[in-house]
Amino acid sequence: MNKTLALKIFEGFSIQRWNDLVRPFELVEMDKAGEKMVLAYIIGKYEEHKGHFVDWKWIIYASLFDLLKKIALCDIKAPVQQMIMKEYPAEYMRLNEWVLNQYRSLINDEDLFSAFTIYIGQKAGSIPLPEDKQLSMKIYQAAHKFSTIRELEMLSVVNEKVRVEKIEKELRADLQKSMDLEGVQMLISHQKVFDFLLKIEQLRFQTRWNQTPRVPATSVLGHSYFVAIMTLLLGREINVGMCDRRIINDFFSGLFHDLPEAVTRDIISPVKQATDDLPNIVKKIEDEIVDKELVPLMEDFFKDELIFYTSDEFSDRVLCKNGVVVKVSWEDLNNRYNTNDFNPVDGRLVRIADHLSALMEADISIKHGITSKHLSGGRDGMLSHYKKGEVISGIDVNALFSEICG
Repeated sequence: MNKTLALKIFEGFSIQRWNDLVRPFELVEMDKAGEKMVLAYIIGKYEEHKGHFVDWKWIIYASLFDLLKKIALCDIKAPVQQMIMKEYPAEYMRLNEWVLNQYRSLINDEDLFSAFTIYIGQKAGSIPLPEDKQLSMKIYQAAHKFSTIRELEMLSVVNEKVRVEKIEKELRADLQKSMDLEGVQMLISHQKVFDFLLKIEQLRFQTRWNQTPRVPATSVLGHSYFVAIMTLLLGREINVGMCDRRIINDFFSGLFHDLPEAVTRDIISPVKQATDDLPNIVKKIEDEIVDKELVPLMEDFFKDELIFYTSDEFSDRVLCKNGVVVKVSWEDLNNRYNTNDFNPVDGRLVRIADHLSALMEADISIKHGITSKHLSGGRDGMLSHYKKGEVISGIDVNALFSEICG
């Protein structure tokens, strides 16, 4: 994790989608990546419930690598890339090599860059996908197609039918390949899990820092996905040999950390902290609303896990086999509980990633020349929040934040 890579990933907030159609709201790549991973979680959980193995780590990294590729190739539409792959395979391979070269100097983690290279090869068909990854790929591709269909359904309200019908027909034909997945069936037939998705989609419409102009504007859902990616990369940075479940839990804790805002809306930090007791009161009210409006839309086989991710989301904790959540120290996470059996979560690391995202949202807008007292105050508040030399979850946060703003 370094400043240049973080800034490159942040460009996902500036890549506009469907910019050849009438758009009733901003559709950006980071939001699409967030919704895609929400859908991958939902569809994957149905398969897991049926006893199938889902390689969540593979799906998580696939989403990161696809975003990196999209950022590099933002000027080439997906259908054009598909045509190049089918009709000019040699040129497509050179294009992929060009993409990898764009990140060669940005990714210092050799293992990560190697995984990126392998994934690009697997997508291109030059490297075979292992048998135990086939279902995970199918889940991920289904999530990609369905999230694109959802965007098109929202766009179709304000676009003439002739503009979208051909695209929609092709997308639905592609999705037919995934109709054996129960989660896709439930979503297509608008069962209660579709209503759950509709609630989460509201996070795409909610703009962060909504009291001030800002460039680029970011939604709560896009922010949540960025937090998940930063948590993933910071987890690699501290290099403590996290078990698989810890990596997975950290990512999805980041992705769902603002889930309550789907029904409560984003309450800006200064308002939350207006009185000493208000933060706890707001949290209590959020929990009550979530229990009433969101939990009934969740399937029983992933409800408890989502509650685990979103309750006390910024504390380091484990989930014991008896269902009891126990707060632990970071040292104990590394030494006593770093096994899949304990379902460990680096909640404080998610909080650092959350603050890092807020810092970048403010700082980048200021550097673009769009500033306000809210943005400058937010940036200064993030920079002063962590003491110099203070190490939290293995990260010198003040040094990291100072580098980002340098």
